[in-house]
Amino acid sequence: MPAFVHRTTGFPLVRIPSGNGGMAVEVCLVAQLPPGTGNQLFADAGHRQRGHPGYIDALDEPSTKLFGIDLARGEATSLYSFTVDHGGHPFHRHAGHRVFTAVAGSGGAQLRFSTIADDALRADPDAFAGSLHCVDVAPDSLFVVRFGGGTWHQFVPLRQGSRHPAFFALSCHTDERGGITDPALLAAIGEDRASIPALTELLPAPAAERLADGRIDPRQGRTTTLSLHAAPDTLPARLCARLRDASGRVRRAIAARRTSPGFIGTDHRHQLDELDAVPHESLLARQFDESHDHDDMFVLTLPAGTVPRGDAGNLLADVLDGFLHNPPTGVSWLMRLRNVLVRPWRLRTSPLGCPVSSLLSEQPDQLFAGRHPVLAQCVPGARYAEVLLGADDRHLQFRSCVGIAIDEDGAARIWLGTRVRCTNLFGRFYMAAITGVHRQYISPAMLRMAVAYVLHARTEATPGPMAMARG
Repeated sequence: MPAFVHRTTGFPLVRIPSGNGGMAVEVCLVAQLPPGTGNQLFADAGHRQRGHPGYIDALDEPSTKLFGIDLARGEATSLYSFTVDHGGHPFHRHAGHRVFTAVAGSGGAQLRFSTIADDALRADPDAFAGSLHCVDVAPDSLFVVRFGGGTWHQFVPLRQGSRHPAFFALSCHTDERGGITDPALLAAIGEDRASIPALTELLPAPAAERLADGRIDPRQGRTTTLSLHAAPDTLPARLCARLRDASGRVRRAIAARRTSPGFIGTDHRHQLDELDAVPHESLLARQFDESHDHDDMFVLTLPAGTVPRGDAGNLLADVLDGFLHNPPTGVSWLMRLRNVLVRPWRLRTSPLGCPVSSLLSEQPDQLFAGRHPVLAQCVPGARYAEVLLGADDRHLQFRSCVGIAIDEDGAARIWLGTRVRCTNLFGRFYMAAITGVHRQYISPAMLRMAVAYVLHARTEATPGPMAMARG
């Protein structure tokens, strides 16, 4: 047990004065998370880190850059994620100061610091031992660290030989150029090509060799322990550590086997209206014009400048792609349910929402843009395009139109319309059952998602894995 334990009602915090007149090392314990959380977070976040663009595994500190600098706009900060596994990493330092937030593994972490002056280290490598100050961080804890440029540091699991990871962290470089004098490195930083390994200097060999052969043992130096809920090295603390050790092993193993993707949703919130009637110039207006039981048309309006002025045909082809590749999840589930319910009646089934289900037809009458089966098409110029879709079933016949008109001012109107003629009593019952959800959800959602797919592909150039939000 530590020789002196100080009780605090605030955050447990330690400030270690610099031995070379620089900035103090500061470590603050913020919270202790449920047992096993640290290992689970390490496994899950580590998996995502490995899949992120720019991932680097070097110096036993895998990392990736999340936010880069933008010197043209006066932004010199950057943000990295990094992990330290059960083997720890070698002593090193950075020219600039660092601030990072981390979650310790379920075995806890030990943070080792030295602010020995360069002249003193060169003159006597053994003096490194006397300059060390360790900070023990409780298992599964959220903590923050700040230290100045030139601070030697090493992070390892709390217990020697532990199989638990040390921690997962998010590190802010408040000035990526801080303390850097090498012109080549400054040039790389200016082009946002820096990385944690590139900004790292390893401990000089004489001191590193003494650490490797045991002549310097950091665990024998000064140590500050930060904990919550129980004083360090007491019976409650030891019992808690055992529980977290066991839980951490299980939760890390489960997390490693249950990896899941991430999603990035985009909602453009453009105006969408239902028309009172199908416009007479639409292809749909000439379908079942003598008799029909249902029709509707929804129009989504894009502001001027959202899409090219003279590209209606290509834009319509992309919207049809959107119906295929970005269907609303809710509509897909409804179609699965509908397919099960109507199978005994041998009705037509499709994974796509009915208004555009004929896009999956294997016997097209004609193709639009060389790839989409349609019943008819109308492309009189560069600013207008429309296609007619549809199919006949045992209980009803339906036709749908998808079209685009680009106005003089550059605004674009994209529509989805449907007209249905029932062929028997069951068809009328079927339409009575689905008309509400069709008008209120299915058609508007399908149109929004198809257009969102197009806008994402055309206007958003965000690097990295992307996924459209699904309604």
